[in-house]
Amino acid sequence: MGKQLVLVGGGHAHLTILTHLDRFTGGGWRATVISRSAYHYYSGMGPGLLSGVYAPRDLRFHIRRMTEDRGGQFIEDGVTRVDPGARLLYRRRGAPIAYDVVSFNTGSSVDFDAAHCRHARSVFPVKPIENLLAAREAVRRRLKSGPLTLCVAGGGPAGIELSANLRSLIRREGGQAKIVLLPGSRLLSHLSGHRLRACVERELRRQEITVMAGVRLADMDDRSATLSDGSTLSVDLLLLATGTRPSRIFQDSGLPVGDDGGLLVDDTLRAAGHPEIFGGGDCIAFGPRPLPRVGVHAVRQNPVLLNNLTVALTGRGSLQKYTPQRVFLLILNMGDGRGVFFRNGVVWAGKSAFRLKDWIDRGFMKKFQVSGETG
Repeated sequence: MGKQLVLVGGGHAHLTILTHLDRFTGGGWRATVISRSAYHYYSGMGPGLLSGVYAPRDLRFHIRRMTEDRGGQFIEDGVTRVDPGARLLYRRRGAPIAYDVVSFNTGSSVDFDAAHCRHARSVFPVKPIENLLAAREAVRRRLKSGPLTLCVAGGGPAGIELSANLRSLIRREGGQAKIVLLPGSRLLSHLSGHRLRACVERELRRQEITVMAGVRLADMDDRSATLSDGSTLSVDLLLLATGTRPSRIFQDSGLPVGDDGGLLVDDTLRAAGHPEIFGGGDCIAFGPRPLPRVGVHAVRQNPVLLNNLTVALTGRGSLQKYTPQRVFLLILNMGDGRGVFFRNGVVWAGKSAFRLKDWIDRGFMKKFQVSGETG
């Protein structure tokens, strides 16, 4: 039998491989995809899912169909450990899976360690993206009982967009709510653009969102949030957008990792010391320099991974290098059909910014929605 390629995760960095999976299965190799869900949701449109601008079918890829339509095997499961010596992947359920070449695109989870937050019924981490649909339904249901206090923890793009889209949801439902954003030290602290920050602050004020700069979320139960200064805030629902971290798969498996626990890869996206292991997206630590966890990197790693997995399986051709761009486009969905555009110091806000973002996002979806996702 031919060699076995295994893709762990059906995220953004594997989409090009999935659409070309018949390149492998048609060449005599076996291809297996292991993913915790038959669908993968595009995070860039997640805030619009919360507000109701998008339906679930607008931002999902049918990973199972993409795999099976191209001759691959799909396994709905999660990988818990890797044995790189035996080249085995241990799963939550079922027997281990052998591989000749494996690529990881397992994403990341919300980075928050409070003891009670993870168990509170009023707390919704923003990953996986499907949580935002559950949060939307929870808000709609609770609005029937009267005005709400809604809280978003996190001052990055996700926290900002979710705050604004919560306001849009409240307006769509004809309800009332106080919305509080806890950004930590300040909004967009990882970006140096003060013009962008000032523009976002104006948009949030227009949306009547309270920004409590200088405090962080420390803990949360089903009715109140405890803040880093010791104060408490009565909250009906909390969205956690406090940054992300890779899973512990790689640490627990003794594979090389970066400071944050992500799989350490070189500029060809291959794991250090393991030429048969590759990775992309949020789950990796890029050896040449740290990369922010933004979707543009995962998307641009697609063709590099496709080429390099082919080279690793065939032994023919040359590995390509991934060269990250240092300047990238950021458009924030600020709700109510408005957006904030930022690229290389240029900032502007308005409905045209959101229309541009929507056009880009829908174009991306159209490229990879090839398996009946919209049905």
